Amino acid sequence: MSWPDSTKIAPVPTPEGAGHELRRALEAHGIVADVHDGYGLALVSVWVGLIVWCDGERFWWRTGWDDRRQRFTYAWHPAVDPVRAARRIAFRYAALRADSSRPVLADPAVVVGDGAR
Repeated sequence: MSWPDSTKIAPVPTPEGAGHELRRALEAHGIVADVHDGYGLALVSVWVGLIVWCDGERFWWRTGWDDRRQRFTYAWHPAVDPVRAARRIAFRYAALRADSSRPVLADPAVVVGDGAR
């Protein structure tokens, strides 16, 4: 029995590194995202209701709600393939944007108050 050549095995990326790779791959789709890391996870903030988590092994994000089970449904993709993950996330992003009734930017005076009271 022979062992596989370890030089052919792709290394597992760090969560932060994978998050930044995903952010760059999303830029190719015209999507601007932010990466935040800590506690062994990276969060890629893409859109309202679309946050991608990464633990270094996989990306995962919410795809909807299961009424029968009363819980969120998720999709996931291996972290070693951020380009294909970005393509899948771009489809979800487009669906959320098309379905969104929220304004893109909130009026800061309304959110925090304008001090006129």
